Amino acid sequence: MGSTRAKIAVDAMGGDHAPGEIITGAIRATEELDVDVLLVGDPEQIQPHLESAGSVNNPHVEVIPSEGVIEMSEEPMAGLKRKRKASINVAMDMVKAERAEAVVSAGHSGAAMAAALLRLGRLKGIDRPAIGAILPTLIAGKSVIILDAGAMVDCRAKYLEQFGLMGTVYSKYVLGNAEPKVGLLNIGEEPSKGNEASIRAHQLMTANPQIPFVGNAEGRDVLSGNFDVIVCDGFVGNVILKFAEAIGEVLLNILKEELPQGLNGMVGTALLKPNLKRIKQRVDHAEHGGALLLGVDGICIISHGSSQAPSIYNAIRLAKDAVDEKVLARLRSYSAGLEDREDSLQQTSIPDSTLSGQPPRGEA
Repeated sequence: MGSTRAKIAVDAMGGDHAPGEIITGAIRATEELDVDVLLVGDPEQIQPHLESAGSVNNPHVEVIPSEGVIEMSEEPMAGLKRKRKASINVAMDMVKAERAEAVVSAGHSGAAMAAALLRLGRLKGIDRPAIGAILPTLIAGKSVIILDAGAMVDCRAKYLEQFGLMGTVYSKYVLGNAEPKVGLLNIGEEPSKGNEASIRAHQLMTANPQIPFVGNAEGRDVLSGNFDVIVCDGFVGNVILKFAEAIGEVLLNILKEELPQGLNGMVGTALLKPNLKRIKQRVDHAEHGGALLLGVDGICIISHGSSQAPSIYNAIRLAKDAVDEKVLARLRSYSAGLEDREDSLQQTSIPDSTLSGQPPRGEA
């Protein structure tokens, strides 16, 4: 699909390294990604960084004034209501007013999600939003999207079905999987395994022709490359995300410590430098930039609070990909029929035969 110049609102005040690293990553994005950036934040703090980068007159950078930021210690909803001109609120308003096509924030993730819901609203047919996190797999060049990765700790079966639908759209049109394989994370492959929500979600996704559902996935399958979309509740998804990121950091540290040992090791390290760079690109979470908040009526990328310039650059790239591939319009189209479908299925009970002979809930 042809690429056009996208306009991205960036919360310049959100994150551990704001505003400097945020601005550096945003400026790089305007130079390499064919995007215009709206830097939302305190002009007095932003201006010195633009001056040091030689971007005061950059035609692709605009500063949008805001007042205050939602701190990590604040309760999201209370903070948003108290600080109505906070950077994340103003950034969301830019999308609501169609002055921007997407938002990128490395600030308080709970506040970003709450602001998106308050300012942008939910898509028709979607009851709860989901954070879609992209992780590498054992297959080179192939990623898996996990959702939810932290937005909804407790999920009803129909929420999981909706996550499966949204993951299908993203995997198909952004990750390029013509027929993505969708799996439901569970404690066993059999349809009868898991709690009642899992069993019901299996039924709903099996019966939904819009979801290329292939069945349950176990923990060992998440990064195998055998699935393109993994559906789970936000509690489990967030644990998986944090654990996978930690494993990536451990692997990189082991390589740094072990490869240079001795003269032969130093020579080998020099020879392997291109390979090591590719390894870092595959396992480093900064290379993915952040996660897309799916289910709200706008494109929102939630980045790590510790994000530095490379991660912000990649988050903006992720936002531009979503804009270019018209993900929001496709999600609206796919999700519109879910409400009517749920009404027709809600009276359907789980067959008794599904539960017969099974161990108590929660046991494998």
